[in-house]
Amino acid sequence: MIDIEKILNEAIKKDASDVHLIVDNKPILRIKRDLIEVDGFEALTDEDMLEIYDYFVRGNLDKDKVFKETKKLDMSYEFGDIRLRVNISTSDEVPLVVLRLIKNKLPKYEDLGVPDIVRRMMNQTQGLILVTGKTNSGKTTTLNALINDINEKQNKKILTLENPVEYKHKSKKSIIVQKEIGVGRDCLDFSSGVKNSLREDCDILIIGEIRDKETMEAAIETAEAGHLVIGTLHTKSCAETIDRMINFYEVRDQQTIKYLIASLLKLVVSQRLLKGKDDSLVLVPEVMVVDSIVAGMIRKEKLSVSEIEDAIQSSSDKGSISLINSLAQLFVEDRITLDQAKSQIEEKNIEILNRTIMQMKIKRDNENKLKN
Repeated sequence: MIDIEKILNEAIKKDASDVHLIVDNKPILRIKRDLIEVDGFEALTDEDMLEIYDYFVRGNLDKDKVFKETKKLDMSYEFGDIRLRVNISTSDEVPLVVLRLIKNKLPKYEDLGVPDIVRRMMNQTQGLILVTGKTNSGKTTTLNALINDINEKQNKKILTLENPVEYKHKSKKSIIVQKEIGVGRDCLDFSSGVKNSLREDCDILIIGEIRDKETMEAAIETAEAGHLVIGTLHTKSCAETIDRMINFYEVRDQQTIKYLIASLLKLVVSQRLLKGKDDSLVLVPEVMVVDSIVAGMIRKEKLSVSEIEDAIQSSSDKGSISLINSLAQLFVEDRITLDQAKSQIEEKNIEILNRTIMQMKIKRDNENKLKN
């Protein structure tokens, strides 16, 4: 019989971010991006995986039905004082389980490395703000740190739609209502949850993931109605985010939606996580404040990703931060290597990176001379 709780305790002890339970493999922990086998366990068998499935589903007929019909299941699970995000899928008809450990105590916003312009933009009374990045780029942590900051400082009603609910918030200065998406939960899907939010008198709507046209349309409608909507997208850059939003729509509708996006979108934060020189994870942010220049580019008949990237690079006075500037700053601070910085950008931008690093070093040296 597989001792699942021993695996979970080991994951907590070693500060793992994820646990991978895969047939014919020993239990595996992800610790600071590395995959490490758990000592003292044999390779998991088909029977072990069925036991693990039963352990998390706990005889819940709704969850079991969803898994059998869709071959996947997302859910949250509480183990001691730790919350787990559980994903169960199949491989060769055998359950496959991936667990994400969610710490109950959120890191301080200041410790995340997210630029302060992002927090300041949360004072917007309406519009659309997006936090983007690939899987495991820290989007959920950033989003929840922002929710917590608003909760402590503003008197608002915050409604969150999540799949599943990861961090549990308690109302402080704001009122927080958290809803879980899925069959047998609070809302069937994101789009219906967003549409119903218009009747719930919320000031700020948090959408855990915008993954289809229906949810995007509902988010835009909610922002148009005078609410602040904050959502996440799986995109790797600010410019790509704009492109993805537009491409949710048919070509004949794209020009209309460009005008709506240009008027409603206030900020895009795209983030990456790199393993730093001291072995800790380092946040690499790209921030696009949607000013009149960026809005004009979005409205153009043909969207140019390179033009938007150039606009971000040259709009630091408005609060925008380019990926190149973030990478250069982290290198100058000796937190990442030059090879790491170069690996995050295209070959054509290497020279811009080198020039930016040189300028930052000169500025730093001049500031040090003035101090002395």
